[in-house]
Amino acid sequence: MKQTKIGNYRWVICALLFFATTINYIDRQILGLLKPTLELEFNWSESDYANIVMVFAGCYALGYLIFGNFIDKIGSKMGYSISIIVWSIAAILHAFVKSTFGFGAVRALLGLGESGNFPAAVKATAEWFPKRERALATGIFNSGTSIGAVAAPILVPWLLGAYGWQEAFLITGALGFIWLVFWWLLYEIPSRHKKLTAEENAYIHSDNELSDGENQAPIPWSKLLQLRQAWVFIIGKILTDPIWWFFLFWLPSYFATTFSLDLKKPSLHLAIVYTATTFGSIGGGYLSSYLIKKGWAPLRARKTTLLIMAFAVMPIILAKYATDIWVAVGIISIAAAAHQAWSANIFTIVSDIFPKRAVSSVVGIGGMAGSIGSTLFPLLVGSLLDYYKAAGNISAGYNVLFIISGLAYLVAWLIIHFLTSNMKPVEESIRK
Repeated sequence: MKQTKIGNYRWVICALLFFATTINYIDRQILGLLKPTLELEFNWSESDYANIVMVFAGCYALGYLIFGNFIDKIGSKMGYSISIIVWSIAAILHAFVKSTFGFGAVRALLGLGESGNFPAAVKATAEWFPKRERALATGIFNSGTSIGAVAAPILVPWLLGAYGWQEAFLITGALGFIWLVFWWLLYEIPSRHKKLTAEENAYIHSDNELSDGENQAPIPWSKLLQLRQAWVFIIGKILTDPIWWFFLFWLPSYFATTFSLDLKKPSLHLAIVYTATTFGSIGGGYLSSYLIKKGWAPLRARKTTLLIMAFAVMPIILAKYATDIWVAVGIISIAAAAHQAWSANIFTIVSDIFPKRAVSSVVGIGGMAGSIGSTLFPLLVGSLLDYYKAAGNISAGYNVLFIISGLAYLVAWLIIHFLTSNMKPVEESIRK
């Protein structure tokens, strides 16, 4: 019997989500790469830089909460569009500020806009993919965070050397508007998409979930916060997001201060670290999807993958013993890759256990929690590094931070394991 061809348009949607996430992280990562130049331009201390990162993180947290519920109400197409317009304008405005306060203000606007990326992307993935493929699809679009972080250390120093730091912000900020054209031309929910075959539509909805075309009112935050299922994602984000932000915003400075890496030139070392995270994101998504295809329950597959990644992060504690930059690159690459595999699966858990009408809201709440942790963590980072810099041993400050990073994921997994024991379906919990 000839097998019916399903179609692959859902992977076009996945590609759109990937490119948006890539642009999101280029716009976010550029500040860390321009840090040495901007420190001289504006006379920043480590605490000044930490405060700017904190302002971004705080507004990113607030934006997550706003966009999460907003996108569930207006839909992923319009919600994503508004998000990328706001963050692209903010990215461009960096070129025109003249003070430390100005940088704080435009980073605040950037944080508000960028926060819509993941609620919209996870919701679109839930709309376009069955559960057996969601972790892989999430891993692919989430790898955009890694590609953005790989592209930035190559692109930004070149723009800085060829044109200047203002032009670096202008050119990278304009990328979002290019993506927006393709989003409006190619995206629509499956039930209204003219290019989607009936076979692919049936495959997308093969989990017997409510279709995206049905009238589904968002679940109020007050009810979501009462559910153990929501706290699985909240805990998973609040304990691990700050570690990823540390990797993004302080790794360039770590390599510069510890191993005298020249950040005015394209950095192969940073490119390797962030390339590894690309494999981690896609590999982590593939692993749990593979286990599901082998007959594992989705939650068991996700939790097993999360545990493996929690152990994979732990060797970063040994980074303090690295006396060669390439040894440090190897250790940190494994940890950063494991984080991205963790991220792909923690996002997918939301679409596994929550109905589509609540996905963006839960991602928004959990994302806000993760961003609050990321808002507070730079205070510790800045204080530690300033203290050890004054003592003439800034590397010791990074060693303390690596210990925290190595333990955070295992602690998060243990709490998640406790929360998911004897967990009931969300709709049953809501009716109570």
